[in-house]
Amino acid sequence: MKLRKLLDSRPLRYASATLLVAAVCAGALVMNGRSGQAVSAAPAVLAPSFSGRHAGPEALLSRTLNEVGNRRLDAAASEIDKVIQGYPNFRLAHLIKGDLLLARAQPLTTVGNASGAPRDRLEELREEARARLARIQQQQPVGLVPRYLVQMQPGQRHALVVDTARATLYVFENHNGEARYVTDYYISIGKNGIDKFREGDNKTPLGVYHVTGRLSREKLNSTYGKLAEQYGVGALPISYPNEWDRREGRNGSGIWLHGVPFDTYSRPPRASNGCVALTNEDFTTISRDVQIGLTPVIIANGVDWVAPGANKATRQELMQRVENWRRDWENRDMEQYLTHYASNFSTTKMGLAKWSKQKHKVNAGKTWIRLDLQNVSIFVYPGRDDLAVVTFDQNYASNNLVSQMRKRQYWIRERGTWRILHEGTA
Repeated sequence: MKLRKLLDSRPLRYASATLLVAAVCAGALVMNGRSGQAVSAAPAVLAPSFSGRHAGPEALLSRTLNEVGNRRLDAAASEIDKVIQGYPNFRLAHLIKGDLLLARAQPLTTVGNASGAPRDRLEELREEARARLARIQQQQPVGLVPRYLVQMQPGQRHALVVDTARATLYVFENHNGEARYVTDYYISIGKNGIDKFREGDNKTPLGVYHVTGRLSREKLNSTYGKLAEQYGVGALPISYPNEWDRREGRNGSGIWLHGVPFDTYSRPPRASNGCVALTNEDFTTISRDVQIGLTPVIIANGVDWVAPGANKATRQELMQRVENWRRDWENRDMEQYLTHYASNFSTTKMGLAKWSKQKHKVNAGKTWIRLDLQNVSIFVYPGRDDLAVVTFDQNYASNNLVSQMRKRQYWIRERGTWRILHEGTA
């Protein structure tokens, strides 16, 4: 009954409640001093894009804000109550409900008009509201792919692409080597933003990585004790720092995908020590299909979307360069073989000059070589049109050696031609 009386304050319904949505976008409101009359208006782009990201509280939150934008505050209150009933630890939902109630008694000046609440906690919730509203407004990338996913290997079931600028993790599935959008999730990143460089900077790295392990709740508890609570239901370590990071002088460790503490449904957009954090529910869903050592995790500051066919030329060019490298090695043509390496090539132990000397020495003892490459994946580095990560299974045989390995190469455009910058075991 109390809620009904508050909702029945008709003169304040649209002007004040519309501010709830506008404030999420702008971060603040300008009031003209008369009750319920706002200078700013609700964003006109809201209505067409409320399709909901997926089932659960995010879809309900979408509907709540949609009802506010359409002046149906009774329905908005009903939707936000569904969120709170199903997810009582969803702090942002409680904040929105409070604002919906308060809008009937006084004009709103910002999101989160609670008196006496810590300012930093309120601002974190406002940032989450803005990030979630931006996700709601953003169209799902059906029929598009990130330009980084050039080719997935046959055994790679999924790829994960993190957009730090939009607080979103996208899931793609493999269809004959090409990526196809499945769904996406809200995420949190490092409290100091992106472009991790050193241990303890609380930043999230940007680059091409792979999931390297799986840490259950039990394993986290036994290893980290009380500190394990911040990781929620589990964690998936990724391969930061990778070979490129090390070349660039980047260090640090312990960059994971993980859940959130059990006393909250989600965290603000910037809240971790550098990891990518999802709700426990979303993390559980993602972790079911992750393949250790295979699932790529590409972290970008804003995804570059292209049509599926746009990657074809890059894929063909790089596949041809890899084949030429394989052919020249198999033919024992060392002079031609070494032209595939960049001038600043290095492994973890040697540069180009030492590498060339060693290859000439080894090749002198070969009378024949057979080289077979399988399961090739190609990912272009985010923010770098001229850098690609190529991974494959290498089956090598010669007159005095037989070996199999998983190999990873970093190819860079040097004077207009793709050449190998780094080579080593994956």
